[in-house]
Amino acid sequence: MRRILIVLFGFWGMAAHGQEVLQVDSLPYAWRSYDCLRLSQPPVIDGRGDDVAWAGIPWSEPFVDIEGAAKPLPSYETRFKMAWDSSGLYVLARLEEPQLWATLEERESIIYQDHDIELFLDPGDDTHLYYELEINALGTEWDLMLVKPYRDGGPALHAWDIEGLQTAIHLQGTLNDPRDTDTAWWAEMFLPWGSLVEAAPGRRLPAEGDVWRLDFSRVEWDLKTRRRRYEKAIDPATDKPLPEHNWVWSPPGKINMHEPEKWGYLRFVTEAPEAVFAPGPESHLKWALRELYYRQRAYHEAEGRYARRFDELGLSRVRVAGQSVAVNMSGNGIQYLISIARAGDPRTWYIDQSGRTWSDQ
Repeated sequence: MRRILIVLFGFWGMAAHGQEVLQVDSLPYAWRSYDCLRLSQPPVIDGRGDDVAWAGIPWSEPFVDIEGAAKPLPSYETRFKMAWDSSGLYVLARLEEPQLWATLEERESIIYQDHDIELFLDPGDDTHLYYELEINALGTEWDLMLVKPYRDGGPALHAWDIEGLQTAIHLQGTLNDPRDTDTAWWAEMFLPWGSLVEAAPGRRLPAEGDVWRLDFSRVEWDLKTRRRRYEKAIDPATDKPLPEHNWVWSPPGKINMHEPEKWGYLRFVTEAPEAVFAPGPESHLKWALRELYYRQRAYHEAEGRYARRFDELGLSRVRVAGQSVAVNMSGNGIQYLISIARAGDPRTWYIDQSGRTWSDQ
């Protein structure tokens, strides 16, 4: 691709007339983080969560609405635990539920058409090659790999499987029986490293201190009882089921789980750390690139091509954490490459029209 140097920032004192300074002084989301403790012995995957291996593993915070604090808190509590060892990743989730209901029995069904719990993992923290696993109260599984988010053209690899995946469900109540009020359902999972490291940096196992991106989603439908069976409640205005509730661990702010840059953080540790995980300085640089990517998408939608010049994006320069940074952009309207670097930081970070971020080290 022919490279065109657009701007080198860092020496301008004032923004050009009619243009703005892109400032990333803080990260726009209060991303949650979870410290994933290493186990000395694995739990038995039976869905009950009473194995001694889980005793010292902390619960996550309760889930919130996918749109964040602007929406009411979920009606029912959802929490998870996670742990790891040399074999793989362990997950335990508890979903408070007065109406235990599930209908889909065929593997790889669109599980979120039932009540479900969903796990999302991006080992490379680059928004590409990430995993999704869904399971309902019948224990029916749907696992898939996303080459890149749907917004960037996907595709989703439905034929991909987590080889050696183990899951189990435990019900506190009676499934598909509206004659009583239920309590909860539990989902326990074991995900071997063999499949997960396909998208990990260097295809290597996680080590102490490594960080992946993580989120969970719970889909909950409003139900009604008809002829002693649960059915989805219908909106009389549309004659269609009422929209589902989307409750998540780390809220992205809108109803879309396929923006991995907005997920929370999973840190692998061998013992509980003293300090809560905080994203490093590179996170601000990566978010500045993400803001430029968003602007390029909006420009392409309006103009039918990507901006060739930086000022076409309405910007004069970029400041990150109070410091002007060097930003280069090259492109031909069909493709683009943007890089960003900060004085004193040996790495340069990049993003292109695919939405993937990476560094030169």
